[in-house]
Amino acid sequence: MKTLLQLYSARNYQPWDGVLAQTAATGFTGVEPFAAVFDDANAFRALADRQGLKLPSAHVPLKLLEEEPDKAFAVCRTLGVELIVVPWLPEEKRPTTRAASDNLGRRLATLRQRAAVSGFRLAYHNHDFEFVTLEDGSRLMDVLLAAEPALLWEADVGWLIRAGEEPLAWLDRYADRIVAVHLKDYVGGDSEDGWADLGHGPTAYAPIFDKLAYLPKLDYCVAEHDDPADFSRFLRRWMESFRNLSEAAGLK
Repeated sequence: MKTLLQLYSARNYQPWDGVLAQTAATGFTGVEPFAAVFDDANAFRALADRQGLKLPSAHVPLKLLEEEPDKAFAVCRTLGVELIVVPWLPEEKRPTTRAASDNLGRRLATLRQRAAVSGFRLAYHNHDFEFVTLEDGSRLMDVLLAAEPALLWEADVGWLIRAGEEPLAWLDRYADRIVAVHLKDYVGGDSEDGWADLGHGPTAYAPIFDKLAYLPKLDYCVAEHDDPADFSRFLRRWMESFRNLSEAAGLK
């Protein structure tokens, strides 16, 4: 299984060359970049190549994809990306009605088709707001995936937990749509914005890894922590937990 670091986790620990060297030394196969490195994609690609790290997926803002798709695709080609992930929506842009949710679904369907023509796969990455019940009883996550059957899902297990959802139920429901997962835990409180390293929080992750082992389209397991107090600790703990849980579950 390919293991990636979501680069957002390291935004406070630059320079990037040091981050990438540490990531490679910990045993990751690649990195999932975000918009902070897009302005000089060639330079970042060179840093990653120097460490033997691949950049197969990237978080690309919806605004960039819709307003400057050619620029977005060019950046992704430079980086070596094959999976484009819509990472999040600003609070003021988040649908709160079924009509607005349907509209976002249509926009993502258009983007998915445009990405495919340009040689990319498109996925959506969740936070917690996608699981709020709308006025008709539906939920945004279901609406988006129903709107475009070829849209993939980068399932953020940590945000599912934070939303009060049962991760296994969602992994079951969309087993054939999940191409990547973000793996972290949630403990609440103010420290580290409430997040915990994989294997160092209250969630029983063994059953989740048992499920991951049978997801037919899963390509990438992504390490993420939104606000780690110690980046080295986060990397080390995540990889140790991932290896132990993967071995027990037969995830390869």
